[in-house]
Amino acid sequence: MKGSQTISARTAAIAIICKTPSPGASKTRLISLLGAERAAELAGCFLRDISVTIAELAPALNCRGYAVYAPEGSEETLRSFLPSDFGLLCRRDATLGVVLDGASAHLLASGHDCVVLVNADSPTLPASLLQEAISLLRQPGHRVVLGPAIDGGYYLIGLKHPCKTLFTDIPWSTPVVYQTTLTRAAEAGLSVASLAPWYDVDEAATLALLLAELSGKGVGFDPGGLVGNEPTLTRAFFDRHSDVAREIEVRYSPVGSP
Repeated sequence: MKGSQTISARTAAIAIICKTPSPGASKTRLISLLGAERAAELAGCFLRDISVTIAELAPALNCRGYAVYAPEGSEETLRSFLPSDFGLLCRRDATLGVVLDGASAHLLASGHDCVVLVNADSPTLPASLLQEAISLLRQPGHRVVLGPAIDGGYYLIGLKHPCKTLFTDIPWSTPVVYQTTLTRAAEAGLSVASLAPWYDVDEAATLALLLAELSGKGVGFDPGGLVGNEPTLTRAFFDRHSDVAREIEVRYSPVGSP
């Protein structure tokens, strides 16, 4: 693992599951709308914004940020999107379940008292959700913390012990990922602490949802009173490409809107 350092007791790991932004390989479901170059640029903005959120929490939570990334060999480029103290962990496995299981097991074996894995598609993810996840994991007893996404998946999973069962036989990229993971947790004898829902941005409708949030119109679902973090780089992207923002707002309705 690159960027490794001695892990002190009671240090949490917060890891972003990501690919190094690259035209043609990033945000592929948005390429028809944005073009390959701008889709990769947006992916980079998302990655910068969520990594800044994690870095700003580090002193208060006693945690360290990581990127669990692909492809191998892209480290120099990836570093340009991350705070300098982030660790890097290459994901060489083809399936998401193997990646999540391997990353959580590796980071826990490195000495972290708990690990939280988040996606790279939620640039406004409230910092309070990360704080709550770590607080729940540091309470006595065994549990998994899940952050349900509005598309039926999850934007966050937190563990204090490795558990391969949680990532086994999951129908990834389907609307039943979260519910299936609840079933796997029950099979493993783990209690589940669920956070408030949030959303991933990976296609046109959720991109419109993000623009609605940035313009102060709300997120189109009940976030339990949460307010999204300010995504400075993502907002700047849409300021630079205001034509794209206008087209999306006209053509697509946010999820959950009338």
